[in-house]
Amino acid sequence: MTMRRLLAALPLFPLTLLLGASAPGPDVNTAPSPAAPSDAQALAQSVTALGTDAGPVGARALVEKVEAEQRAQAAAPDAGAAASVAQAPGAPDSGTAGEAAAETPPEDSRPVDARALAEALAAKDAAALEPGMVPPMPVPSREKAPPFGKLQGLPRAQDLVARAKLEGNKLVVKGGKSAPDQVLTIDPGLQASLTKIMQNYQVPYGAAVVLEPSTGRVLAMAEHSEAKPELRGLPIRAVYPAASIFKIVTGSALLEAGVSPDTESCFHGGKRRLNERQLEDTERDGACYSLALAMGKSANVIFAKLTSKHLTADSLKRMAARLRFNREIPFAQPLDVSLAYIPEDGFALANTGAGFGDVYLSPLHGALLASVAANEGRWVDPVLVEPEPFMPLPEPEPVLTPAAAHELTRMLEETVTHGTARGVFRERGFQVKDAVGKTGTLADREPFRDYSWFVGFAPKDNPRVAVAALIVNDPKWRIRGSYLGREALRLALERIPAPVELTAPAGAAGKH
Repeated sequence: MTMRRLLAALPLFPLTLLLGASAPGPDVNTAPSPAAPSDAQALAQSVTALGTDAGPVGARALVEKVEAEQRAQAAAPDAGAAASVAQAPGAPDSGTAGEAAAETPPEDSRPVDARALAEALAAKDAAALEPGMVPPMPVPSREKAPPFGKLQGLPRAQDLVARAKLEGNKLVVKGGKSAPDQVLTIDPGLQASLTKIMQNYQVPYGAAVVLEPSTGRVLAMAEHSEAKPELRGLPIRAVYPAASIFKIVTGSALLEAGVSPDTESCFHGGKRRLNERQLEDTERDGACYSLALAMGKSANVIFAKLTSKHLTADSLKRMAARLRFNREIPFAQPLDVSLAYIPEDGFALANTGAGFGDVYLSPLHGALLASVAANEGRWVDPVLVEPEPFMPLPEPEPVLTPAAAHELTRMLEETVTHGTARGVFRERGFQVKDAVGKTGTLADREPFRDYSWFVGFAPKDNPRVAVAALIVNDPKWRIRGSYLGREALRLALERIPAPVELTAPAGAAGKH
């Protein structure tokens, strides 16, 4: 599995790195020891693994091209002197490179030329290298090496929110001698209110982001850590498992594949963990949910079954890439790339579609995911610094059809009306009218950390705010992400006036 994660980033390596692996060293004629394989041998192992894990696009073509190159070299008159071809693992130890090239290697252990590999990688199908299709770096294992353990704070020089000073009702970052002041889009009152909630409930780690969906303007980017009070940058770090928030990606891919929100699936078990037998329809399937209700109740087994039946690794990768996983998102502060490892294996793919995969998300990215549905399927980059009046704003990018965005919104509404956030959104005196969203929960074992998410927007028919809330709790906790997310929606809507509806005066009725 480790090799597969490394290979996910292999196509992005510079060609000079791969070409360097084939340069002859001081002992080029000495057969490498099995205990210390050469660079070319490591590449041979990489090609073998790549052929089973890179999907149908490019992987087998890569192997075939390398093998064809080797056959061409073997047929050349000076093939026996080809010192850049290293002996593959498992081939006979012939003592010299020339003798190894003269022999016919076994079918499953052909040698690999690093230079040919580099050329083959450069010539791979361009579709395989679309932005976000390949993680830009190895994706950590959630169970073996959760990245939260390596969380680092944001340096003050890069932290515009921490450096900003209140001037009137605006937060302003003072410029230098030749740099202008920067006026932030942050609403100081909303920022202070959300920070105060996290401080009052002494959350170990918490972050809340509020956006204006139509413009991407960041209205709040609040954070607090009772465990490490000096820590900054929680809203822009992507070290938190996306958990069931990834069901937004899976649900979007299912809608695109022709699955309706009303499509029913029956199931048993799967509340917390899944196994391969649950992917099959059996007589034990005693409960049935529509896709919309499965989103609302975060029914893992239904999302796993539908992923297995209707999606491929390629279709899920493409949807994740369109929604900016494995891609840089332009922002005024450094923003972590949200990494997503989408496996090829049937059960592992289904597991990932249900939210159990190695997928990581920043709270800012979470609010942007909600904004896509709010914007009728259009992606809008986040804005932290008020643009100059003469500066044109980037055009939104369509990533879902308006019809799919409306169906996704309908599915997200189930979370609040009948699903996992129903209770907190029905609390008397704290309701948020026409809110929609998605919860997510996942825990690390050692040490224990409970990641609790909510992302959503309101109102559903005329969205004014989109939010993401995350709390990383200890075994004993006081509030969860759904509570913080509800308060972020409620407080933001109180501070942002509803658009005025223009109507004709009563006396004008019937006049033309």
